[in-house]
This record gives sequence, C-alpha cells and structure tokens, in this order.
Amino acid sequence: MATPLARSSTTAVVVALAAFLLAVALGGAEAQQLSPNFYSRTCPNLATIVRQGMASAVQNEKRMGASILRMFFHDCFVNVIKRSDPASYYGCDGSILLDAGGEKSAGPNANSVRGFEVIDAIKTQVEASCKATVSCADILALAARDAVSLLGGPTWSVPLGRKDSRTGSQSLANSNLPGPGSSLATLIRMFGNQGLSARDMTALSGAHTIGRSQCQFFRTRIYTETSINGSFAALRQRTCPRSGGDSNLAPFDVQTPDGFDNAYYQNLVQQKGLLHSDQELFNGGSQDALVRQYSSNPSQFSSDFVTAMVKMGNLLPSAGTQTEVRLNCRKAN
Repeated sequence: MATPLARSSTTAVVVALAAFLLAVALGGAEAQQLSPNFYSRTCPNLATIVRQGMASAVQNEKRMGASILRMFFHDCFVNVIKRSDPASYYGCDGSILLDAGGEKSAGPNANSVRGFEVIDAIKTQVEASCKATVSCADILALAARDAVSLLGGPTWSVPLGRKDSRTGSQSLANSNLPGPGSSLATLIRMFGNQGLSARDMTALSGAHTIGRSQCQFFRTRIYTETSINGSFAALRQRTCPRSGGDSNLAPFDVQTPDGFDNAYYQNLVQQKGLLHSDQELFNGGSQDALVRQYSSNPSQFSSDFVTAMVKMGNLLPSAGTQTEVRLNCRKAN
C-alpha cells in the first residue's frame, strides 16, 4: 500500500478545522442541526461500528475505500436544486442507496457506483445496536471519512444528524453530477451550484488520488488529446483499446493507487491526469497555481480536502422535505 500522508502533523489540524467549520463557515439552519455528538447518548458505539465495517471492507479490497467515497459524493450532489428556493432540498440524504427512484441506474452511477453491500452490512450492525436511530445518510458520511483515513489520508469530526430522503431522482443524478469530459468552467459552475467554491472543487477532485476509472471514460483523452504525457497515454492504451474493453479499469494514480496522498496533483503537473476533467484543473486555467501548491504541500491539500468534505456534507434536506430514518437503506419505511 502507498506511503500515507504525514498524519502526525495533519490530523490535529484537520480535526480542529472541522470543528471550526461547524461553528462558523457553515452557518444556517441546516448546519446548526448537525453535531459530531448527535448520537452520543442514543448510539454511543456508532463510530466504532462503522469503522470496523469499513476496515473489514478495505482489508478485503482496498479499492472499496475509493468506491464508498465516490458514493458519498454522488449522494450529496443529487437533489440539490436552488439554494435560494425555500421549497428545494439538498443532497447527503442517502437517496443514492434507494433501489427505487432511479439514481442507481442514472448515467453517472450505472455499473460504476459500487459498495452498496458494504453500507447494508454496516447498517445491519448499527440497527442491532441502536434500532431505528441512525440514518443511512449519516452512516455513509462516516464511512466516507473512514475510507479516507484507512487509506492513509486525514480524519475529521463528521457532523451528524442527517435524515434519509424517501425518494431519489434519476433525472437529477444525470444533470447534477459532473462528467469525465467536463471543462474547467463546467466544473466550477456545477460545484458552485452546490455552494462549493473553485478551491473546494479542486480539493475534492483530489479524491481521485485513489480509485479506478473505466476505459470508456478516458478513451478519448488517451487517443486524441494533446495535453497528455506521451508515455502515460501509451501506458493507458495497453489496456484501453480504441474499441472494446469499455469496462477495463485503470488507476487514477499509477504510483500509489490505493494510498490517499497528493500524488494526484503531481500527476496533473506532469500532464498525467486520467480523465479530461482531471487535467482541466491544470491546463492553463485558474486552478493551475493551486494544483502546484497541492502537489508540493500535502498538508495544505489535506486541510482543504477536509474543509470541502465537511462543507459538502452539510447539504441537507430543507424544512418541509419528507425525510425519515430508514430501517433498510434500500427502501423507504
């Protein structure tokens, strides 16, 4: 496994930063409803149960850490309509876990989002310990944090108290999630729709320091684009032919594919971004300087990643939205 970030110098900073964000940076009614201590009395063993479940899953398959982190991202970005509209509702509501509603079969998720059985197994253990108490959305938020830390990245205090949506939306999953061919302007706009800054977007994109992508999502880049390292393109072409092999996998980060570090940004500087949307962060645009900073300063990346993860995780259903604590993450009660 990859060499982890220097956790001794980072963990204390990011934990303190997460607590500060709760009180200051995430103002508003939604943020004030959340607290890392939300289940301290009603389900005191929650964090331990989730951590053990994720540790087992990652031990069985390191790639699962990246899969759960991606699932959380795809959950939070769906059902975000307009923040100025009081009738709208936001993500991080466990809607991606529902079998009904179509999110699982939406274009960005079908045959690519994975790990539902891991969340199911953790939910079963949580229900056995604290029946009808903990939402699936909170379990997913904790699991995503643990996925990062188990692969060598930072840890942080996860604000808790989310409720689960009773419905999902295939159309919103198709329209709200950035695609692998997105331009920098599109990425900034789509993250901005969720109240996330360009800096947040660039930091969250660092999640691609772990995980894999299917050939179909990077084929055009490795065969037709010029902003790509020649030897890197040739390497990827070995397992991603011009036709066929759509589901063949390649790591986002060849050096440390299962280690949460800052190598993703080092790759971008060398024009070794796997997806078009990855390389857009370092292609003569507004994020070039920040990418260079992250490539040489892992602590800064780690700190900004935590900032953005907490900020994204606080996108919650607004007042009036039908929510509940689902007993089974796959269906409404």
